[in-house]
Amino acid sequence: MELRKKIGFVLGPVAFFLVFFSPLLPNNPAAHHLLAIFFLIVIWWITESLPIPVTALLIPVFLIIFQITSPKEAFAPFAHPIIMLFLGSFILAEAMRIHHLDRKLASLLLSRKSLASRKSRLLLAVALVSAGLSLWVSNTATTAMMFPIVLGLLSSLDNSSSNSTRHSSLGLIFLLTIAYAASIGGIGTPIGSPPNLIAIGMMDKFLNYKMTFFQWMVIGLTILMPMFAVLYFFMKFQLKRHKISNKIQSSLAPTLTPLTGLSPGQRNVLIAFGVTISLWVGPGLIALVAGKQAPLYQWFEHHLPESVAAILGASLLFFLPINWSKGQFTLTIKQALQIDWGTLLLFGGGLSLGTQIFKTRLAEAIGHFFIPSGESISLSLVTLITIILSVLLTEVTSNTASANMIIPIVIAISQTAGINPFPPVIASAIACSFAFLLPVATPPNAIIFGSGLIPLPKMIKYGFWLEVAGIIIIFLAVRVVLPFLGII
Repeated sequence: MELRKKIGFVLGPVAFFLVFFSPLLPNNPAAHHLLAIFFLIVIWWITESLPIPVTALLIPVFLIIFQITSPKEAFAPFAHPIIMLFLGSFILAEAMRIHHLDRKLASLLLSRKSLASRKSRLLLAVALVSAGLSLWVSNTATTAMMFPIVLGLLSSLDNSSSNSTRHSSLGLIFLLTIAYAASIGGIGTPIGSPPNLIAIGMMDKFLNYKMTFFQWMVIGLTILMPMFAVLYFFMKFQLKRHKISNKIQSSLAPTLTPLTGLSPGQRNVLIAFGVTISLWVGPGLIALVAGKQAPLYQWFEHHLPESVAAILGASLLFFLPINWSKGQFTLTIKQALQIDWGTLLLFGGGLSLGTQIFKTRLAEAIGHFFIPSGESISLSLVTLITIILSVLLTEVTSNTASANMIIPIVIAISQTAGINPFPPVIASAIACSFAFLLPVATPPNAIIFGSGLIPLPKMIKYGFWLEVAGIIIIFLAVRVVLPFLGII
């Protein structure tokens, strides 16, 4: 066991008992006990002493043991509609992977002959594929898929014109690009990154505001596009020092999926995915044109909400046949069960914890701790501090755990200070996906670091400047652009 995990394994229970036996909230025993549980969970999440999903699953167990709530209420968040939205999107993404539709789409762009002699165009194509796929597929799966493709690209360097230093430097640029682009792309849709749906779920539950799929896409793309531009031009500047072989096209060919017609499975996945996206985005477009009171929008809202659309789209995979005579369908139940159940458990546990933080009035106590009565604080300051803390915290623990920890506290502080909670909540969720500094910060960083072509000081150096840019872009977007668009 790593030293960090060993320390957390002991420190978590120590912190729990210190808080539990301290007279912090003597007039509110439920909130007092919950605060002790909160410290234990946060420490175990940060140090990963136990698998993060297991720790999340223990949350309702502790809530029941210490009589903070009933079993029915403690476990109810695990069936929240957002969980169903996660579930459906994960199954669709798994079908894309199984039928290699993601590789087909990547090959469609990377096999263009126009990329053969322009290194900047190739860099742009690699970044676009990573960011584009991460809108719908996890950044981990996207990076894992792009990793061998980029390694094939690196092998295209002419032995006569390259040396290990140039090869290593070029690998650094392209590998960092696919990892960073995958993380950036995830903010563009609600299903692109777990913190997005966590924010949407908590705004719905604790702020009574239902943000649509389309609204989030407008917000996410408002931040994604300038951040993608910063990434591309920053990496393009680094790339200018390196010459690239003109034989890239032939060297890439073995790593790309042949561009033949769509297989029956790929066609069916596209149909299911197209139906789902239409049901996700369509109501938002209707609201944009006719308003949320329009009868058609209200019909979709009541009959086909986003969670139902996700399950409906995923279910199509079990109806659409690949070979009717043999009874073969697009997806089997065994294949569907390969999705990331850990994220579902983590979100359910985080929502269960967040619900009790507000119900026991612990959130109110936390808010008054940070914002004493009678004092005021500006929305801009809260938003900026939230962004910075989220970026830093997500460097040491998963973005899902970070969002589960930070967002309830941000809501509590905002309500206590009497400021609009939406800008800091949305900013926090997006900032939780901007982990660029360390290999342990996020799976995409870990995947490319395993290549041996990424020196840690270089990752920290490049990641630092991108995180600074990200903090500035997120802040400007949620404080200037989004109010101008009338979204928050």
